Amino acid sequence: MTQDISRIRAFVQVFDAGGFSAAARQHGRSKALLSKYVTDLEDYLGVRLMNRTTRRLSLTEAGEAYYREASSLLQQLDDLDATIADQQTEPRGMLRVSAPRNFGESTLAPAIFAYLAKYPRVTLDLRLEDRYVDLVDEGIDVALRISTLADSSLIARKIADMHVVVGGAPSLISRVGTPRHPEDLRHLPCIVDVNLQGQSNWRFTEEGKTISVPVGGPLRVNSPLAARTAAIMGLGFVVLPSYLAEPAVIRGELVPVLANYLPTGQTLQAVYPHRRHLAGKVRALIDHLVEWFATHPIH
Repeated sequence: MTQDISRIRAFVQVFDAGGFSAAARQHGRSKALLSKYVTDLEDYLGVRLMNRTTRRLSLTEAGEAYYREASSLLQQLDDLDATIADQQTEPRGMLRVSAPRNFGESTLAPAIFAYLAKYPRVTLDLRLEDRYVDLVDEGIDVALRISTLADSSLIARKIADMHVVVGGAPSLISRVGTPRHPEDLRHLPCIVDVNLQGQSNWRFTEEGKTISVPVGGPLRVNSPLAARTAAIMGLGFVVLPSYLAEPAVIRGELVPVLANYLPTGQTLQAVYPHRRHLAGKVRALIDHLVEWFATHPIH
């Protein structure tokens, strides 16, 4: 098997370099050995892979097909070697992480800082912002997102379950009443957080089906904390992630409503660009967060 891989690698290296002499210089191997390996491979396959002349080297039709598959195979083997080696060393280096601001400040920070304490050779660049971040363009290693569906161009791993709360201040409920069905919100004051998926179209479930209710009110804002403050002051009903709503509910500042109609399936996800080889520091962070939130549930 070792000799077979050596022959395949020699074939790919020669074509990538544009010739036997160039490949020999680049990889520190003799031209004669590379030529022997390629000839051995062709003899083994029973087909010519390369057309050799004194001036140029080209692939035959069979060689082109073999080159595509062989290059992919060697890349996968190299990635596998790198992955195993990475797992045997302590995570280190710069790690760039993106997360929603309020979630990052209130709930994620302790988990992230515990990771840093566990792996002191990692340097963290933590970016807390509520805008959509392009991971590839901005060089982000991993983003924490609260979502029901990951971007198809990214890889996602579930970290923890999440849920939302719809609530209103006691003063609001005494003034306008308690909504009994999501449709009631059409005619009641609501606070719209424009960061929320759907913005002014709030989603609920009824008998297993999703229903969308258009809402409006005195305030549109791009901050869930500001939306919570406005709701506590009685300006309207609000949709909040549970980690922001629960403290106000416990203090009696907000009263949950429509609990039987709230959607399920929302999760905290770690998303990262599609790469064959996932850096050890990223893998270690994701594993750490899964373990952390298993023992520190998001309420």
